[in-house]
Amino acid sequence: MILAIDVGNSHVVLGSIEDGKILNVIRIKTDPKDTWAEYAIKIDQLFGIFGFDQSRLEGAIIASVVPPVTEAITEAVKKITGKDSLVVGPGIKTGLNLRIDDPSTLGADLVVGGVAAIKYYGTPCIVLDMGTATTITVIDGSKCFIGGAILPGVDLSYSALASGTSLLPAISITAPEKVISSNTVDCMRSGAVYGTAAMIDGMIDRMEAELGESCSVVATGGLARHIVPCCSHKVILDDELLLKGLWALWEKNLK
Repeated sequence: MILAIDVGNSHVVLGSIEDGKILNVIRIKTDPKDTWAEYAIKIDQLFGIFGFDQSRLEGAIIASVVPPVTEAITEAVKKITGKDSLVVGPGIKTGLNLRIDDPSTLGADLVVGGVAAIKYYGTPCIVLDMGTATTITVIDGSKCFIGGAILPGVDLSYSALASGTSLLPAISITAPEKVISSNTVDCMRSGAVYGTAAMIDGMIDRMEAELGESCSVVATGGLARHIVPCCSHKVILDDELLLKGLWALWEKNLK
């Protein structure tokens, strides 16, 4: 059994995985100010709640897009489990051929999502990750990571809209009954959900046109479950995509 850890801008997701099966998933808030000791306390307490058997642990693998947290989480895992962590970054075997301008700038989360997409959904593939930012990445038929697009996340965009205007309130990102809504809150929700879904459909159309072929499309991230059902394209929702990718990388590198 391994511990797979995805450090995002908003949350740290920890999953215990054995033989490719995800057993437990724990989410804690990402806080760059927390020390390794504070993360260790949080993680250890949650392990106790979920009955996590540390004696069966072979090791840990971490993908992080928050550099200040990477070191703290790595040290916390070492203190709790006695195991070193494999950190996704330069030198790790991925099986991805990175056809972008500067591979060193590619976020670990995009690498992990690409690896999972190839293994579980085949190529060519478009991967959507809808969290603090919305990323859209493309793996072509030769398993080459060729690039994509980055947009502000839905929640971030509408938080900025509410804070930057006098009369527009903060909203929850849920779909209203109709696209043509008749009150301010539902109008904002319509834009957030149906507008984002339409954007995703349009980006899929343009990306497939550039590739010259249809793609499988998979979405993950905290907000994906609200947006994906409103898309016209077939989009596979996989909340555990990054944990699956971390398992695949563990197998490639250490198992």
